[in-house]
Amino acid sequence: MLFQLLRGNFTFTAIVAQILAVLLIVFLILPFHEWAHAFTASLLGDKAVKYRGRLSINPLSHIDPMGALCLLLFGFGWAKPVPIDPRNFKNPKLGMAITAIMGPVANLLAAFVGLLILTALNIFAFGFLYTTEIGRFVLAFLSFYISCNIGLAVFNLIPIPPLDGSKVLFLFLPDNAVSFFYRYQQFFFIGLFALMYVGVLDPVLNWATGGLTDSLSWLAYQPFRLFAH
Repeated sequence: MLFQLLRGNFTFTAIVAQILAVLLIVFLILPFHEWAHAFTASLLGDKAVKYRGRLSINPLSHIDPMGALCLLLFGFGWAKPVPIDPRNFKNPKLGMAITAIMGPVANLLAAFVGLLILTALNIFAFGFLYTTEIGRFVLAFLSFYISCNIGLAVFNLIPIPPLDGSKVLFLFLPDNAVSFFYRYQQFFFIGLFALMYVGVLDPVLNWATGGLTDSLSWLAYQPFRLFAH
């Protein structure tokens, strides 16, 4: 959003819609993402997440102010990570991998709900969506909401600590390699942002985001196939 403002590549309707979409994501979807981690961890044996106050969708339990600001300005951000003790899992590595993957899954589920709504509007209210000011606002809101959730899922699946994808990667690495990643995770994370800033990762991230968007769009279309002709 910040880059759009700097380039002047925006409309008032689009900016308001994006701000409202970010607020929805910050106060509802990011807590849902973290709750998915906590709920999965609890199911797998880490009952302590309940007493840490994270088995909740209360936004106050999850919001990280800097992560919320980054989401508003740059389109990606984070909430406070759920503290999980893998020693409570029967298989610590597998338990952490499953717990980690459920956060991005929560974002993809949120995006899918948005795609269902957008698909229904495209089929049953096409004129309203594209020819009225309210319709264009709804279109901008849903489009940004969907793309942001898919982008968050892809970002979190990057296998660099402390992102969720790293826990999936660690499932296949020996313990000494995992320890190495954790020991230097702050440098890996800084390096990740540097690579994103210069655009080195753009082709891979765009490919992953586009593929997930196409797949979820196809799934969202299936319930409405009979009405599309």
